[in-house]
Amino acid sequence: MENDEKIMTNEESLRIISEMINKTKVNIRQGSFHLLFWGWLIFVCSLTVYILFNFFHIANPWIIWYLMIPGAFVSMIYGFVNGRTAKVHTYADRLYMWTWIGFLATATVLFIVLSKNMAVVTPFILLLAGFPTFVSCFIIKFRPLIIGGIAFWIFSLGAHFFGGNIELLATPAAVLIGYLIPGYMLKRRVDHDTI
Repeated sequence: MENDEKIMTNEESLRIISEMINKTKVNIRQGSFHLLFWGWLIFVCSLTVYILFNFFHIANPWIIWYLMIPGAFVSMIYGFVNGRTAKVHTYADRLYMWTWIGFLATATVLFIVLSKNMAVVTPFILLLAGFPTFVSCFIIKFRPLIIGGIAFWIFSLGAHFFGGNIELLATPAAVLIGYLIPGYMLKRRVDHDTI
């Protein structure tokens, strides 16, 4: 009886190991898109609220936040399209996706519960945003998101204790540190194929 086993070369072994490692990685390019997309959308909306309230004295500047609704659709469509074209869906991909979907669901319920008192929403949203940002660091193995999550928590405390203009500026500052800077770092890292 012949031995049907094939002895692998070093190159074949390394290729198989490399493929297995790549199958366990999350789609980091998709992660950088979402950080940058939501980072810019929230940054622009929050600064617009600050400007409209302080410089133009508009009574309901929070209406700009309705841009989050089409933003959610853009984000879902992007995720759906990229998810369909991905060759492999890993446990890390699903964990990353469901962590952020859980945040979206929790934030939506929070807006409904606090709809009559929108003035107190900012510290809670920043507090909530810190959690998936912090956890994402461990899912996609990208340490700057730890700092991002902590920044959200610190700015949540600042918004709570100082209120007023500090509260209005806490969101763009938290988003800058928590989403935009890590998002561009992650994009640069992916673009240079160092992951």
